[in-house]
Amino acid sequence: MSFKKLNPLLLEKMHDLGITEPTPFQQALIPKIKSGANLFAIAPKGAGKTEAMIISIFQRLQMEPLGDNPIAVVFSKDKASVMALQERFKRYTLGTDLRIRTVYEERIINHQKDEIYAGADVVIATPKRLSKLYFLNGINLMELQMIVVHDAAFLAGTPFHTDINRISQSMKCQHLIFAEKYDAKLQKLEELFMTNAQVVQG
Repeated sequence: MSFKKLNPLLLEKMHDLGITEPTPFQQALIPKIKSGANLFAIAPKGAGKTEAMIISIFQRLQMEPLGDNPIAVVFSKDKASVMALQERFKRYTLGTDLRIRTVYEERIINHQKDEIYAGADVVIATPKRLSKLYFLNGINLMELQMIVVHDAAFLAGTPFHTDINRISQSMKCQHLIFAEKYDAKLQKLEELFMTNAQVVQG
């Protein structure tokens, strides 16, 4: 796979960022994501996991809003990682109508609810806060197409997988888990919400 089959505006944004050729891992992973399969994306730092995730989400959106509700939720560890991911996503959204929203514990939940109500295409969130927002009817996930866990090592030893599972049980959509290692902790996720998941290793 080359990047040539992607949305033209997305390709333009990637070119501006100096992203012109896929890494070997991206070459294997991105077509699998496009197919809609549930995936464990396992590779070391530097393999291009985060960029593959962002590119795939924007490809699904075709670089424009599909409605008022999010098509992708990306779970991350804490406020710092959520904000860092938001900056990575925003590099692609300048000059577009795409809306990237963030949800984490340190902000007033009603402010986050109001932002999402105004329209969201991608929501980057901590599991605990998004779970609370969802069960307060503060976010509509009926149009959700992708649930993504970024850098899934943070789930180990926490109840966060339970928060994600509560939401996943209500949704029929693609699930993507990104991590550096595939181990017993990740295998447990397959029992919860990664039905028939494939492992793409780089």
